[in-house]
Amino acid sequence: MLKNIPVNIITGFLGVGKTTAIQQLLKQKPATEKWAVLVNEFGQIGIDQTAFKPEDGVTIKELPGGCICCTMGLPLTMSLVMLLQRSKPDRLIIEPTGIGHPAGIIDTLRSEPFAETLQIQATICLVDPRALRDSKILAHETFQDQINLADVLILNKTDMADQALIEEMEQRANSMFPPKERVIKAQQGYFDISVLDLGSADLNAQYPDAHAHAKAPEHSHSHTQLPETNESTQEPTPGHPVVLNGSGYDRNSYGWRFHADDIFDLDRLSNWCRSKPALERIKGVFRTAEEWVLINQVLGEQVVSPIAWRKDSRLEIVCAETLNINTLNEELKDCLQV
Repeated sequence: MLKNIPVNIITGFLGVGKTTAIQQLLKQKPATEKWAVLVNEFGQIGIDQTAFKPEDGVTIKELPGGCICCTMGLPLTMSLVMLLQRSKPDRLIIEPTGIGHPAGIIDTLRSEPFAETLQIQATICLVDPRALRDSKILAHETFQDQINLADVLILNKTDMADQALIEEMEQRANSMFPPKERVIKAQQGYFDISVLDLGSADLNAQYPDAHAHAKAPEHSHSHTQLPETNESTQEPTPGHPVVLNGSGYDRNSYGWRFHADDIFDLDRLSNWCRSKPALERIKGVFRTAEEWVLINQVLGEQVVSPIAWRKDSRLEIVCAETLNINTLNEELKDCLQV
């Protein structure tokens, strides 16, 4: 019988580097342990799963299409049960969507199906110090919930932020009440694996109103999905991608899956992404003439890196704006090699 499996929630706002941080943790995983990772994305097209290389002792399961924190209680419970039964892990890591409230996940993990199976340990929140420049992020209810509920704050991307911003964010983090167990400065998502074993305090007692939006109608949100374009029932054909969209938390998501035979021109694709700097996040994996690549762009800041994924090309856009998906679709097709 599975019992007392350590579980960590690794949260943080859009584009802060959660998936990269989990990759860094997997590199430190003891060879004798089996880990399971449950990844939830806001959009309908799963992107983050593509960043994980297949490896022994690691089981990755993705739950796309919304917020496992609030509206997907049953799917979350079912996914957890299946994942735990299949992988029988020594540790479980959960990565919620960047615009999801983590309190609902903690409530689920403490509920009857998992109370004896799982042992909640450190909830870790990654923060980009440059968020101090963005009043919208600072005022966002989700951002506030994430940092308040976290046991550990990771000030990530310190190699990309001004020293003054790092110091200000560190000062804010260290002055929070209740105090954090640890405040750590990090680059490229790296922090020592020992942080995972920090015990979780009684979060409900610490911050009882953290998930108040779930009780207040004015803070409710919804997720929509095109019924005819479920990823499990439609497959792309060359030159004809599957297109999905959804909405919630005052954000819209637009997703594409292209056939594996579709080959993109990397320069055209990169420039197309750069032409949309106002969009909060553009993230995708693509087959190009040179190699398969991961493109991760947050508010115009773009990183392109090789990736082991070979199944298909896929893209996800998350933004506050309502976009013309047909126009975007034609623009993406123009990035394909003829």
